[in-house]
Amino acid sequence: MRSQRQIVDYSLQRRAVLRDVLSGRVGAYEVCDASPYLKNAARFHGESTEEPCPICHRENLTHVHYIYGDELKQSAGQARNQAELSLLAMTLREFQVYVVEVCRVCNWNHLVEQYLLGRQGLDSADTGDASAALAASGGGPVLMSKRRREAHR
Repeated sequence: MRSQRQIVDYSLQRRAVLRDVLSGRVGAYEVCDASPYLKNAARFHGESTEEPCPICHRENLTHVHYIYGDELKQSAGQARNQAELSLLAMTLREFQVYVVEVCRVCNWNHLVEQYLLGRQGLDSADTGDASAALAASGGGPVLMSKRRREAHR
């Protein structure tokens, strides 16, 4: 998505958890603990991937996108698919997306990544501001207070 920014990837943490499971330090029952709500979100709002489950290898993983933000009000915390995220990114100023991978067979689940979406990333990239454009391109977060960001617009 064009306005995706401030991406945090959790692949190193995922690898560490899987290494602990494969070495026997952590049992599979400890990491395969998806809640019924997460499993239902994967069933109805998730998007299948081509990656097999790292624990059971019986089914491909499903990605669930959860959204959070002040402008969302009652919709905060809901699962949405990619098409809905694109629409929301064009209508809302800014919101956070958390991507969780889920295996619907063995209940494996792990946070894959988080990022910001919304019009604010498009607006700041169009103004020519170098630091805001860097943040919008995923080059890293701009460390400014909220008051300073508001004054900067």
